[in-house]
Formats: sequence, C-alpha cells, structure tokens
Amino acid sequence: MEAFEEDLEEVIGRALKRGVNRMFLPNLDSSSIGRMSRLCRHYEGTCFPMMGLHPTSVKDNYREELKIIGVALRKGSYIAVGEIGIDLYWDKTFLSEQQDAFRTQLEWAIEVDLPVVIHARESFGEIFDIMDEMANANLTGVFHSFTGSREQVKKALSYGFFIGINGIVTFKNSGLDSVAQEIPLERLLLETDAPFLAPVPHRGKRNESAYVTEIAAKIAGIHDTDLAEIAKITTQNARKLFKKAF
Repeated sequence: MEAFEEDLEEVIGRALKRGVNRMFLPNLDSSSIGRMSRLCRHYEGTCFPMMGLHPTSVKDNYREELKIIGVALRKGSYIAVGEIGIDLYWDKTFLSEQQDAFRTQLEWAIEVDLPVVIHARESFGEIFDIMDEMANANLTGVFHSFTGSREQVKKALSYGFFIGINGIVTFKNSGLDSVAQEIPLERLLLETDAPFLAPVPHRGKRNESAYVTEIAAKIAGIHDTDLAEIAKITTQNARKLFKKAF
C-alpha cells in the first residue's frame, strides 16, 4: 500500500529482526494484484500472497472484478482466498452484491482447497447466515481482525475456524481482551492488519509487521503464559491453516 512506498525495505527488515519471518498479504481488488505479486516475487519466502475481492471494493462492477480475481486465483500460487467478507460499517448500499461476492469466493475456496480470510465489520449476522447456508466441512479459514462479542466468537469457533487478533486487543476500552480469553490458544492467530490499527504503544501511528510482537505480549498476559509460548502456539496454528506458506 502507499503507506509503505518510502521505506518498505526497512519495514520488512524490522519485522525480520523481531522474528516475524512470514508476512501474508491480502488482495483488495484487480488494481492491487500487480503490486502484490511484484512484492512477493521480490521477497520470495518472506511475503506470501492471497487472492480475493475485498468487500469494500464490491461496487456496481463487482462481477467484472470477480472474473479477474477468479482467473488470477486459478493461475497463480496463493496461500488463501482473501480478503473476503461483508463490511457494513462504511456503506450498506452494496449489501446484496457483497453477499453474492462472498458466497462465490467461498465456493472458489472449496474448489481450489484453500483457506479463507474473512473480513466481518458490523456484519457478523450476515456472515453467519451465509456460513450456515454453505455448511461445508471442507471450508477452513480465519475470522480476521476479530471485534465481535463472546457469543459471536463462540459462533465463529463452531465452524472450526481460527480467530485473528490484532492491535485492537491492546486498546484500553476495546473490550476485546475479555473476548480473547474465550479463544482457545490452539484456535488463535496473531496479525497486524498493517498499516492500520497499530497496537499500543504505537496507537495512532502507521502499523507494521514488526508490531505483531506487541500483540503477542498482550495475549500472553491475557492467557497467563509467556511470549515464547504464544509465539510457538500461534506459529503452529499458522502452519496448520496456511499450509502453502510453509
């Protein structure tokens, strides 16, 4: 993304120095495919691409976008179908289109045997309805940047999915720390969502992959264990879900 244009090499270098040696990149729409692919080629073995149409990119032309995404998915080597889902925070205009795009991409994930990375923002009910409708045991994935309630985390876990926790868990009044207590460590993944949602003490600044260690430290405190144990377990979880990156 543009936020990293000036110092991308330094950003990746800082992550590697902290032991963050794999960075998983979600696609946004047809305009991001080329940039993401070049980045992953340049940092082969460190940066790994996903392929999907992000819900906030679903507009009137979403069918044309899906055609491009579908071709790319079947041609390339990707670790997941993502980032996909439904976002009703900014705009509800294209809800039906988002629902259709989400269903379509879930079907693709089953077809190509890849996990999905689900974006659910003010849309857990709509997401769960489609997940229940699909009801496919071969569907695997993660609810990314999870911000739901205790009831919603239980529902998300019922699909056999992982839960992605990022810097929001470090925010003082987010309430996500109490929800994170409900997530078994063997079903938890760490993420940054960089350049967004930088954890404390970097809140309000540009986020970057190195800061995943701050999130790991917070989760260690919530689950009353140490940082090394969290790193070990969440790495094992990532290996289990994103097999093509290991």
